[in-house]
Amino acid sequence: MRTLKRLLLIISSITILLIGWFYLHIHSNIKLPTATYELSIQPGSNLKQISQQLANAGIIPSQWTFIILARYLNHESAIKAGDYELTGNLSQIALLDYLIKGNAKQNEIKFIEGWTFAQIRKVLNEHPAIEYKSAGLSDQQILQHIGASETAVEGIFFPDTYYFIKGSSDLDILQRAYKTMQNHLQNYWSERVESLPLNTPYEALILASIIEKETGAESDRAEIAGVFINRLRKGMKLQTDPTVIYGLGEQFDGNLRKKDLLADQEYNTYTRAGLPPTPISLPSLASIRAALNPAETDALYFVAKGNGESEFSTNLADHNKAVNKYQKQQ
Repeated sequence: MRTLKRLLLIISSITILLIGWFYLHIHSNIKLPTATYELSIQPGSNLKQISQQLANAGIIPSQWTFIILARYLNHESAIKAGDYELTGNLSQIALLDYLIKGNAKQNEIKFIEGWTFAQIRKVLNEHPAIEYKSAGLSDQQILQHIGASETAVEGIFFPDTYYFIKGSSDLDILQRAYKTMQNHLQNYWSERVESLPLNTPYEALILASIIEKETGAESDRAEIAGVFINRLRKGMKLQTDPTVIYGLGEQFDGNLRKKDLLADQEYNTYTRAGLPPTPISLPSLASIRAALNPAETDALYFVAKGNGESEFSTNLADHNKAVNKYQKQQ
């Protein structure tokens, strides 16, 4: 009987000591490798992987105390992925609370309306928090990686601000931008007006990309779309400068000349009827909406006034007068 009591006393003492040690351990300040330490927790990381990451970085002495703590508090799956800046005096329990609240640092990148894919690749490549995995990949390989059904990369990514975890790949971000564009495009395609001379959502995307480059004033966007739709219906050439400029590529020096308009190439809408083969830029939601819900107008021509707005005409004679007034300043 005495032996049993002694054994129970020993067990109780050990238990109390372990509880005390564990309490002190989780409330003691952790040691950061640097005064300000950036911790990146990748999406999909489980508690064991996160604890091992903390232990490997020397932040906690053992992964098991952190695992036991998270499980005891029923927070095994509550830690949020993200980039965290750890500073000051933190205990393990305070660190766990910090990671659960998800006060992560936001990395972001912006794709701007009217940009080309070359501009997108440039900002992706230059961002310090992005892993540039598309280096050396062809456009077709990029399309395959992001699961795109299109045959060209131009114009298929939605212009927006994208937030991401440090170390995310450029291909992951491109895939998100592609899927976002597809969702918006399909939604507006389902709400399009009847009898448009556009056979597919991709054709609508091409037209929207042209509208994006032609629009200076928001109020003119639907009217410009109406002009292009009227021209497509009548079989008239679109005769839009931005497509010619896009087709010239690096040859364009900032001045569009008459010879450029006469030189036939696949994006020259002065020499070829219909839409160009691909979009020429990233269209905004407003341009997509305008392409699929254009203004009802009889106008077939427009010219920039020089103040961001356009002058619309229903016939060539009036258009020429507008050109003389606003472009040639006669």
